[in-house]
Amino acid sequence: MTRELLNQHIHQLQDEVLLLGSMIEQAIINSVDTLKQRDTEKALKIIENDQLINDKRFAIENAVLILIATQQPMAHDLRLLTAMLEIDTELERMGDYAKSIARIVTRLGDVQVPIPMREIERMTEVGVSMLHRALGAFIAEDAATAYQIPKEDDEVDALFNRAYRNLVVSMIANPEMIDVISLLLWVIHNLERVADRVINICERTVFICTGELIELASNDEEDG
Repeated sequence: MTRELLNQHIHQLQDEVLLLGSMIEQAIINSVDTLKQRDTEKALKIIENDQLINDKRFAIENAVLILIATQQPMAHDLRLLTAMLEIDTELERMGDYAKSIARIVTRLGDVQVPIPMREIERMTEVGVSMLHRALGAFIAEDAATAYQIPKEDDEVDALFNRAYRNLVVSMIANPEMIDVISLLLWVIHNLERVADRVINICERTVFICTGELIELASNDEEDG
């Protein structure tokens, strides 16, 4: 395979990763919207569509492995392709979080429960924005941006802590609703984990650019 043809295959795979990322972003946004609207029908559709995400993930993984096995890439190309395998997995896990939130919506039904939607919606907005820009940094091999994005995890953590406290207070005030409110704790946990996995993507971008595997920290972690 010529250098030009190898580059073409790599660019095609990058486009597929971006497409998968777009599917994940929309799934996360939609899952939170179903929670806000208490739309169980839409939630069931998100759960069903998770299979499309899984199929896309495995198709990308298979194509990357074939390219590595048949072309035996070296140095930068090998780092890029192996990082792509990790990013592919991170994205699929985020899809699982969206599916989990959708399942929670189906379990909640129309039960009246205090939902900290302001914090949940902001967590979603920040997390999806981080993901979108992290994938852009991956494609552009922009290490500087990859270093900066994890610092935004502080806001997600602060929102998580605020929502967590609100839900615990609701549990104390309404002990008969502990099981239902516990489901909402899983919602905010899933959204907090989205941001954590974005950091993993940023670490892989730095690896592509520098050849170094390092752990990127938020501002709070650096201060600690």
